Amino acid sequence: MGEITGFKKYKRATPSSRNPKDRVGDYKEIYIPFKEEDIKTQGARCMDCGIPFCHNGCPLGNIIPDFNDAVYKGDWKEAYEILTLTNNFPEFTGRICPAPCEGSCVLGINNDPVAIEFIEKSIIERAFQEGWVKPIHPERTGKKVAVVGSGPAGLAAADQLNKAGHTVTVFEKNDEVGGLVRYGIPDFKLEKWVVKRRVEVMIQSGIEFKTSTWIGRDINGHELKQDFDAIVMCGGSTIPRDLKIPGREAKGVYFAMDFLEKSNRYVSSGEKGLPDIFVKDKHVVVIGGGDTGSDCVGTSNRHDAASVTQIELLTKPKTTRGIEDSWPNWPMVLRTSSSHEEGCERKWSINSKEFVKDENGNLCGLKIVEIQWDKDPVSGRYTFIEIPGSERIIVADVVFLAMGFLGPDPSGAIPQLGLELDERGNVKTNNYQTSVPNVFAAGDMRRGQSLVVWAISEGREAAKVVDEFLTGEKSVLDSKEMGLLAV
Repeated sequence: MGEITGFKKYKRATPSSRNPKDRVGDYKEIYIPFKEEDIKTQGARCMDCGIPFCHNGCPLGNIIPDFNDAVYKGDWKEAYEILTLTNNFPEFTGRICPAPCEGSCVLGINNDPVAIEFIEKSIIERAFQEGWVKPIHPERTGKKVAVVGSGPAGLAAADQLNKAGHTVTVFEKNDEVGGLVRYGIPDFKLEKWVVKRRVEVMIQSGIEFKTSTWIGRDINGHELKQDFDAIVMCGGSTIPRDLKIPGREAKGVYFAMDFLEKSNRYVSSGEKGLPDIFVKDKHVVVIGGGDTGSDCVGTSNRHDAASVTQIELLTKPKTTRGIEDSWPNWPMVLRTSSSHEEGCERKWSINSKEFVKDENGNLCGLKIVEIQWDKDPVSGRYTFIEIPGSERIIVADVVFLAMGFLGPDPSGAIPQLGLELDERGNVKTNNYQTSVPNVFAAGDMRRGQSLVVWAISEGREAAKVVDEFLTGEKSVLDSKEMGLLAV
């Protein structure tokens, strides 16, 4: 690697963020630009570790040591070429991926891991700045592929299949392309010009996007099957987990994604007025401790909520790794997001008992109880008991349910195409091929809710299988192994 003792000389550093009091006044990304020399220094921290476990930690198999080395040497174009062998959208993963690669970094055994995610973002932004990201115009095969859903999985599948020369049409039920990265991720984490910039390159490459077109409603799935040689289902995991406790019908209880989508639409419209769900001066409670819950916290702070509380059923994570999550496993440790820094009271081991409403049916409180988790010595399963005397009501004008998703919409396109579901309610596949020979599935619709990096990986791998189905030959698309051989 470039500077052989760089990991000893330099400490991990990433861009500072704007003052929380200032940034809650807008929806712009929160980080302050880094100097080029400082980015190179971070690249110098990548060790000559022999076996780069970061490859295994990254679902895409990104060739991390090589692009780190190229950045350290100042060869940004080489870094870009290496990065995009395996990752179609580094501008997404470089902003919103939790970076499982960093959890597997060898340097992270006894030091801070290499700032891989930040380096990745720096590479792709430099590439756009220099004009290296260009449309591609492959020789066409004459085969037509429909991709249903324009989230990261659908976009990755479309991009790869277009590279193979197939004519690709992407169908999106919403009025804008991007799926979860468009309507689920707040602008302070991913500004939407980033998505639009990439989509424009894909359009110039010959990919057709049909928005406001819901397969299963506007177009019957059976009709789509007749019009295309192959279909790739990438509709995501869209059914939110509900909390059916007394008072659920109270006015003021919302699914998290409804809130985030309405806020994103409001921000993108540039119009004056208020979003459809507005929490200024309201006491907000977010149920669910994951990223979606964190996004609700940050958005509520930008609405100038009176207070924001986030509660989680599970116990508070530890601050350091343990035996059960030792390196190179993903560290199950406490994480504080930028949204939490802006103002939020966090509570763990809390069970919600009842939504309390006033005489007009409006939410006014949430009855909660503290719980204690124990492991059953026989089954090995964890169960909880309520702690006597801990039940109480906390003030809540608005509650957002951010407890994850159960699976894809089982109506519409799925039954119309005759697709089988697995025991979890996801589309059942064998190597991305569904129960219908020329219909494939990828992303959250197939594997259940997951990370953006897994969605991109799923789209890429599904595209390879589709290409082989259409051509009857080994796919020309880059796999993880081909990417490694190309370096």
